[in-house]
Amino acid sequence: MARIVVIGAGLGAMAAAARLAVAGHTVTVYEKTSTYGGAVGRFERDGFAFDTGPGLLHLPAVYRDLFVKTGKEPLEECVSLTQVDPAARHVFADGTRVDLPNASRAGTVAALDAALGAGAGERWGDFLTRAREAWDRTRRPLLEEPQPADPAPLSREPYPALKAGLLRRPTTTLAQVGARELRDPRLAALLDAYAWSYGFDPATASASAAVLPYMEQTFGSWYVGGGLRALADAVYERCRKRRVEFVFDTPVEDVLEKDGRAAGVRLAGGETVEADHVVSGAPVPALHHGRVPPRHQVNGTSRVTVCLALRGPREADAVHRTVVHAEGGRPTVTVLRPDDPALRPDGAYESVTVTATVRTSPEQEWEPFADRMVEAAGRAVPGLAERLLWRHVRTPEAVRRDTGAAEVPGPALAGAGGRLLPAANRSPLPGLYFAGGWSHPGGGLAHAGMSGALVAGLIVEGADFRGSR
Repeated sequence: MARIVVIGAGLGAMAAAARLAVAGHTVTVYEKTSTYGGAVGRFERDGFAFDTGPGLLHLPAVYRDLFVKTGKEPLEECVSLTQVDPAARHVFADGTRVDLPNASRAGTVAALDAALGAGAGERWGDFLTRAREAWDRTRRPLLEEPQPADPAPLSREPYPALKAGLLRRPTTTLAQVGARELRDPRLAALLDAYAWSYGFDPATASASAAVLPYMEQTFGSWYVGGGLRALADAVYERCRKRRVEFVFDTPVEDVLEKDGRAAGVRLAGGETVEADHVVSGAPVPALHHGRVPPRHQVNGTSRVTVCLALRGPREADAVHRTVVHAEGGRPTVTVLRPDDPALRPDGAYESVTVTATVRTSPEQEWEPFADRMVEAAGRAVPGLAERLLWRHVRTPEAVRRDTGAAEVPGPALAGAGGRLLPAANRSPLPGLYFAGGWSHPGGGLAHAGMSGALVAGLIVEGADFRGSR
């Protein structure tokens, strides 16, 4: 069987490694840092623990499939999964609040009608119907199949956009969809928040980004007991059980070529490692020079995360996730308050994570920005300022240090002339493959896991591979 080198130990790369090892290949993972998980990190201090990457899991079926295909123990025997309900509380700039249920369209419609006025829920429901049409058109090619050699069909907008204005200009961006179809600034803000949470600016994202709220509201949001880092732990242990070898603190400097195909890697110390195939989870186009496809997604966004250690227990009516929409110069933030004993010293304390999507900018002063984030979070956490023991700010530079790039990749989206499509899994150099958030089908835990499955299929089945079944 083949010798396979995997660059990086992110979730997508590890998902590919586990599947390839089960297929009988010899797999070695080289990771430049001292741990695994990539963007799925953990910060710990004084008995408090915080996820520094994603805080919730969507489409858990991706990881259920990974565990079914790579061992006897199913996912639920390796991690604890709980549906988050309500899925989110939204606090709008005018003070209006609404709790949206998990994976219940009828419940969402009713909640929006009650909070925003009659007709608001119906408009949101009609929007989701159109979003489902875009989902149905793109689900297979964007999530379950390798990116086609000619991605031109995916460059066209699948959302059934309406015409707008006296000049009948086409509705081409998500922000235009919100203004045209939802007709309420709070509903438009709700739609925008979904885009920002996945790393997209709604003013430039294609209308097909409508699939993001459709996906989340249809398939639900899940919390992993102990935090999302527990999922990374479980995938790492599954790799180890399948005899995947991990070599940490060992950066890869280059991919070697021989006879027109990938033949191994050169490590930072100059040592070379031969391989029949190379799978890279490193950011695209970093490291790969002229070996990347001509198009790959560039969003220009990153995340700031503020970890808050609070004295005092979580109040009885608190919810797991609150989205506080922008008001008076403060940013839109997502506040995560998991009721999880594993994340706090004891019941007399609470750990809270506040995140905001930002444009990457080397000139930005992040501490004042974090001040505004915490001020906004105070609308979701009663008495936050008085309860605060300490805070830890994680900037885009920290994201760069841990993952290799400050930018956070988003899921693949159709439309926009192909601008929001990530790199294909099969690189222009035979034998070199891309897995993880920087490659098809893009960023996010579920998408990274799908990427690993696609790469494994391409290597194991070769030209006959047509995608996940």
